[in-house]
Amino acid sequence: MWYFLEIVFCKRKWEEDRKTVVQGLQNLRDYPEHFWFLIHCEGTRFTEKKHEISMQVAEAKGLPKLKYHLLPRTKGFAVTVQSLRNVVSAVYDSTLNFRNNENPTLLGVLNGKKYHADLYVRRIPLEEIPEDDQECAQWLHKLYQEKDSFQEEYYKTGTYPGTAIVPARRPWTLLNWLFWASLLSYPLCKGLANMISSGSYLTLTVFALLMVIVSVGVRRMIGVTEIDRGSTYGNNENKKKQP
Repeated sequence: MWYFLEIVFCKRKWEEDRKTVVQGLQNLRDYPEHFWFLIHCEGTRFTEKKHEISMQVAEAKGLPKLKYHLLPRTKGFAVTVQSLRNVVSAVYDSTLNFRNNENPTLLGVLNGKKYHADLYVRRIPLEEIPEDDQECAQWLHKLYQEKDSFQEEYYKTGTYPGTAIVPARRPWTLLNWLFWASLLSYPLCKGLANMISSGSYLTLTVFALLMVIVSVGVRRMIGVTEIDRGSTYGNNENKKKQP
Protein backbone atom coordinates (compact mmCIF):
# COMPACT_ATOMS: atom_id res chain seq x y z
CA MET A 1 0.00 0.00 0.00
CA TRP A 2 2.78 2.43 0.95
CA TYR A 3 4.49 1.81 -2.40
CA PHE A 4 1.41 2.92 -4.35
CA LEU A 5 1.28 6.14 -2.30
CA GLU A 6 4.61 7.17 -3.91
CA ILE A 7 6.33 7.25 -0.52
CA VAL A 8 10.12 7.68 -0.61
CA PHE A 9 11.49 4.89 1.59
CA CYS A 10 14.58 5.38 3.76
CA LYS A 11 16.88 3.10 5.73
CA ARG A 12 17.95 6.00 8.01
CA LYS A 13 21.55 5.65 6.81
CA TRP A 14 22.32 8.76 4.80
CA GLU A 15 25.10 7.20 2.72
CA GLU A 16 22.58 4.69 1.37
CA ASP A 17 19.50 6.91 1.47
CA ARG A 18 20.79 9.90 -0.48
CA LYS A 19 20.58 8.17 -3.87
CA THR A 20 17.17 6.67 -3.06
CA VAL A 21 15.77 10.00 -1.87
CA VAL A 22 17.07 11.93 -4.88
CA GLN A 23 15.68 9.32 -7.28
CA GLY A 24 12.29 9.36 -5.56
CA LEU A 25 12.13 13.16 -5.65
CA GLN A 26 13.14 13.21 -9.31
CA ASN A 27 10.20 10.92 -10.04
CA LEU A 28 7.93 13.42 -8.30
CA ARG A 29 9.27 16.22 -10.50
CA ASP A 30 7.77 14.45 -13.50
CA TYR A 31 4.47 13.71 -11.78
CA PRO A 32 1.65 14.94 -14.06
CA GLU A 33 -0.71 16.03 -11.26
CA HIS A 34 -0.41 18.43 -8.34
CA PHE A 35 0.94 16.75 -5.22
CA TRP A 36 1.73 17.31 -1.55
CA PHE A 37 5.03 16.04 -0.16
CA LEU A 38 5.04 15.62 3.63
CA ILE A 39 8.38 15.67 5.42
CA HIS A 40 8.87 15.28 9.18
CA CYS A 41 12.25 16.90 9.76
CA GLU A 42 12.71 15.49 13.26
CA GLY A 43 12.95 12.03 11.75
CA THR A 44 11.10 10.18 14.50
CA ARG A 45 8.38 10.64 17.10
CA PHE A 46 9.00 12.72 20.20
CA THR A 47 9.74 10.96 23.48
CA GLU A 48 11.48 12.30 26.57
CA LYS A 49 14.43 9.98 26.07
CA LYS A 50 14.90 10.94 22.43
CA HIS A 51 14.57 14.61 23.34
CA GLU A 52 17.29 14.32 25.98
CA ILE A 53 19.67 12.69 23.50
CA SER A 54 18.80 15.20 20.79
CA MET A 55 19.56 18.14 23.08
CA GLN A 56 22.92 16.60 23.94
CA VAL A 57 23.69 16.70 20.22
CA ALA A 58 22.48 20.31 20.04
CA GLU A 59 24.79 21.27 22.91
CA ALA A 60 27.74 19.52 21.27
CA LYS A 61 27.10 21.42 18.02
CA GLY A 62 26.59 24.75 19.76
CA LEU A 63 22.94 25.01 18.71
CA PRO A 64 20.15 26.51 20.85
CA LYS A 65 18.26 23.84 22.75
CA LEU A 66 14.64 23.13 21.90
CA LYS A 67 12.08 22.49 24.59
CA TYR A 68 9.27 20.85 22.63
CA HIS A 69 10.98 19.49 19.50
CA LEU A 70 13.83 17.24 18.51
CA LEU A 71 16.74 18.65 16.57
CA PRO A 72 15.70 18.67 12.87
CA ARG A 73 17.57 16.48 10.38
CA THR A 74 18.83 19.04 7.88
CA LYS A 75 20.34 16.84 5.15
CA GLY A 76 17.07 15.31 3.98
CA PHE A 77 15.32 18.68 4.03
CA ALA A 78 18.10 20.35 2.02
CA VAL A 79 18.06 17.61 -0.63
CA THR A 80 14.26 17.81 -0.83
CA VAL A 81 14.33 21.57 -1.37
CA GLN A 82 17.08 21.27 -4.00
CA SER A 83 15.33 18.47 -5.87
CA LEU A 84 11.88 20.08 -5.94
CA ARG A 85 12.97 23.66 -6.61
CA ASN A 86 11.20 25.20 -9.64
CA VAL A 87 8.51 22.53 -9.25
CA VAL A 88 7.15 23.22 -5.78
CA SER A 89 6.18 26.82 -5.07
CA ALA A 90 6.17 26.86 -1.26
CA VAL A 91 6.76 25.04 2.01
CA TYR A 92 3.87 24.92 4.47
CA ASP A 93 5.19 24.77 8.02
CA SER A 94 2.56 23.22 10.30
CA THR A 95 2.40 23.01 14.09
CA LEU A 96 -0.39 20.88 15.55
CA ASN A 97 -1.65 20.85 19.14
CA PHE A 98 -4.61 19.30 20.92
CA ARG A 99 -6.50 21.24 23.55
CA ASN A 100 -6.37 20.44 27.26
CA ASN A 101 -3.15 18.45 26.75
CA GLU A 102 -5.15 15.65 25.14
CA ASN A 103 -3.17 12.72 23.82
CA PRO A 104 -5.16 11.45 20.82
CA THR A 105 -4.96 7.83 19.77
CA LEU A 106 -6.58 5.83 17.00
CA LEU A 107 -8.18 3.66 19.67
CA GLY A 108 -9.75 6.78 21.16
CA VAL A 109 -11.17 7.74 17.78
CA LEU A 110 -12.44 4.18 17.31
CA ASN A 111 -14.18 4.44 20.68
CA GLY A 112 -15.89 7.68 19.65
CA LYS A 113 -13.81 10.09 21.73
CA LYS A 114 -13.73 13.71 20.56
CA TYR A 115 -10.45 15.57 20.13
CA HIS A 116 -10.13 19.32 19.55
CA ALA A 117 -7.11 20.34 17.49
CA ASP A 118 -5.50 23.70 16.72
CA LEU A 119 -3.26 23.94 13.66
CA TYR A 120 -0.82 26.78 12.96
CA VAL A 121 0.24 27.00 9.31
CA ARG A 122 2.75 29.31 7.67
CA ARG A 123 3.29 29.52 3.92
CA ILE A 124 6.95 30.04 3.06
CA PRO A 125 7.80 30.67 -0.63
CA LEU A 126 10.53 28.29 -1.74
CA GLU A 127 12.68 31.12 -3.07
CA GLU A 128 13.09 32.34 0.53
CA ILE A 129 14.85 29.11 1.49
CA PRO A 130 18.63 29.16 0.80
CA GLU A 131 20.04 26.81 -1.83
CA ASP A 132 23.39 26.25 -0.12
CA ASP A 133 23.38 23.19 2.17
CA GLN A 134 24.88 24.95 5.18
CA GLU A 135 22.67 28.03 4.85
CA CYS A 136 19.62 25.80 4.37
CA ALA A 137 20.53 23.91 7.55
CA GLN A 138 20.84 27.18 9.49
CA TRP A 139 17.48 28.30 8.10
CA LEU A 140 15.83 25.06 9.24
CA HIS A 141 17.29 25.32 12.74
CA LYS A 142 15.97 28.87 13.00
CA LEU A 143 12.55 27.67 11.83
CA TYR A 144 12.43 25.07 14.60
CA GLN A 145 13.45 27.64 17.18
CA GLU A 146 10.45 29.70 16.05
CA LYS A 147 8.22 26.62 16.21
CA ASP A 148 9.41 26.03 19.75
CA SER A 149 8.42 29.57 20.74
CA PHE A 150 4.98 29.05 19.14
CA GLN A 151 4.60 25.86 21.16
CA GLU A 152 5.58 27.68 24.34
CA GLU A 153 2.96 30.36 23.69
CA TYR A 154 0.30 27.75 22.99
CA TYR A 155 0.95 25.97 26.28
CA LYS A 156 0.72 29.27 28.16
CA THR A 157 -2.26 30.88 26.40
CA GLY A 158 -3.94 28.12 24.40
CA THR A 159 -3.53 30.15 21.20
CA TYR A 160 -1.06 30.73 18.40
CA PRO A 161 0.17 34.12 17.13
CA GLY A 162 -2.10 35.91 14.67
CA THR A 163 -5.81 35.75 13.98
CA ALA A 164 -7.52 32.38 14.27
CA ILE A 165 -9.49 31.10 11.29
CA VAL A 166 -12.28 28.60 11.87
CA PRO A 167 -13.26 26.85 8.62
CA ALA A 168 -16.99 26.74 7.99
CA ARG A 169 -18.60 23.33 8.31
CA ARG A 170 -19.49 21.82 4.96
CA PRO A 171 -22.66 19.71 4.95
CA TRP A 172 -21.69 18.04 1.66
CA THR A 173 -18.79 16.31 3.41
CA LEU A 174 -21.19 14.71 5.89
CA LEU A 175 -23.69 13.81 3.17
CA ASN A 176 -20.96 12.23 1.06
CA TRP A 177 -19.79 10.15 4.04
CA LEU A 178 -23.34 9.06 4.88
CA PHE A 179 -23.98 8.03 1.29
CA TRP A 180 -20.91 5.81 1.01
CA ALA A 181 -21.31 4.43 4.55
CA SER A 182 -24.90 3.44 3.77
CA LEU A 183 -23.99 1.95 0.41
CA LEU A 184 -21.10 -0.12 1.74
CA SER A 185 -22.86 -1.26 4.92
CA TYR A 186 -25.98 -2.42 3.07
CA PRO A 187 -24.60 -5.84 2.01
CA LEU A 188 -23.36 -6.48 5.57
CA CYS A 189 -26.71 -5.53 7.11
CA LYS A 190 -28.59 -7.61 4.56
CA GLY A 191 -26.38 -10.63 5.19
CA LEU A 192 -26.80 -10.25 8.94
CA ALA A 193 -30.58 -10.02 8.57
CA ASN A 194 -30.59 -13.20 6.47
CA MET A 195 -28.54 -15.05 9.09
CA ILE A 196 -30.86 -13.96 11.90
CA SER A 197 -33.94 -14.95 9.94
CA SER A 198 -32.46 -18.34 9.10
CA GLY A 199 -32.51 -19.24 12.79
CA SER A 200 -29.23 -21.19 12.58
CA TYR A 201 -27.46 -20.90 15.93
CA LEU A 202 -24.26 -22.28 14.42
CA THR A 203 -24.19 -19.57 11.75
CA LEU A 204 -24.87 -16.83 14.30
CA THR A 205 -22.20 -18.19 16.65
CA VAL A 206 -19.59 -18.33 13.88
CA PHE A 207 -20.47 -14.79 12.78
CA ALA A 208 -20.27 -13.42 16.33
CA LEU A 209 -16.94 -15.15 16.90
CA LEU A 210 -15.59 -13.76 13.63
CA MET A 211 -16.62 -10.22 14.59
CA VAL A 212 -14.91 -10.56 17.98
CA ILE A 213 -11.69 -11.78 16.33
CA VAL A 214 -11.74 -8.92 13.81
CA SER A 215 -12.42 -6.36 16.56
CA VAL A 216 -9.58 -7.63 18.75
CA GLY A 217 -7.22 -7.81 15.77
CA VAL A 218 -7.97 -4.24 14.67
CA ARG A 219 -7.49 -2.90 18.19
CA ARG A 220 -4.18 -4.71 18.55
CA MET A 221 -2.91 -3.35 15.24
CA ILE A 222 -3.97 0.17 16.19
CA GLY A 223 -2.29 -0.21 19.58
CA VAL A 224 1.03 -0.76 17.81
CA THR A 225 0.85 2.82 16.48
CA GLU A 226 0.96 4.37 19.97
CA ILE A 227 4.02 6.51 20.69
CA ASP A 228 5.32 4.39 23.57
CA ARG A 229 5.46 1.43 21.21
CA GLY A 230 7.11 3.37 18.41
CA SER A 231 10.53 3.13 16.82
CA THR A 232 13.66 3.19 18.99
CA TYR A 233 15.39 5.31 16.37
CA GLY A 234 17.10 8.18 18.16
CA ASN A 235 17.80 6.26 21.37
CA ASN A 236 21.31 5.56 22.62
CA GLU A 237 20.79 1.82 22.21
CA ASN A 238 19.88 2.32 18.58
CA LYS A 239 22.84 4.59 17.92
CA LYS A 240 25.28 2.04 19.29
CA LYS A 241 24.16 -0.43 16.64
CA GLN A 242 24.84 1.98 13.80
CA PRO A 243 28.24 1.71 12.11
